[in-house]
Amino acid sequence: MFAIFQKELRQFFSSLIGYIAIGVFLLLVGFLVWFAPDENILDTGYATLDHFFYIAPFILMMLIPAITMRSFSEEMQSGTIELLATRPLTDTDIIFGKFFAALALVLCAIAPTLIYFYTVYHLAYPVGNVDFGGILGSYFGLIFLSAVFVAISLFTSSITKSQIVAFIGGSFICFVIFYAIEGLARLGAFYGKSDYLIEQIGLYSHYESIGRGIVDTRDVVYFLSVIILFTFFTRTSLASRKW
Repeated sequence: MFAIFQKELRQFFSSLIGYIAIGVFLLLVGFLVWFAPDENILDTGYATLDHFFYIAPFILMMLIPAITMRSFSEEMQSGTIELLATRPLTDTDIIFGKFFAALALVLCAIAPTLIYFYTVYHLAYPVGNVDFGGILGSYFGLIFLSAVFVAISLFTSSITKSQIVAFIGGSFICFVIFYAIEGLARLGAFYGKSDYLIEQIGLYSHYESIGRGIVDTRDVVYFLSVIILFTFFTRTSLASRKW
């Protein structure tokens, strides 16, 4: 697994993919957080990163599928996936090697945003009057959410040889499981506890829950369960090529 991780990470940074991904993410969130009309931190006058943690998932649900769309699609198209199968590696090793490499790249993109916290900390009045628990919890939530998006995107890359289809499919599933399910629950189309149950199926409510600064084990178990589920789907997809 570690060999695959190194190979994938080296591939990200030996080409422009890694640098472009990090640059695009930082430019987009930087503009929307600090310069977007009426929505930026300086105009609102509140020392909070709530806007950053609201917009970041929508950028990541496009960026992560773009990073991972070639993970399996290109390997299947070029036939190199068969070469990997001849090495002393299981499908699980290959999947997790690619998973952790993509997640590491995403973390490299998120890490520089810690300067936002430093800036907000000093902009607050009095200095340091910020919600430490909420910001820390939101970062944990963003990391878990990124891991889920990576798992979903690897799955879509494993079921098609077309990188474009993998990208569109990954972005669509990420949007549905993160936001569309939440929107469906808020429409009130169901009754009683049904709306609550529908809401709990989606990612948004769990992401929002961790963002309050309380890391509930139920939310952590949910994120890990979704990651394991899509990893299982990916493994099944790869195994089907041997049938």
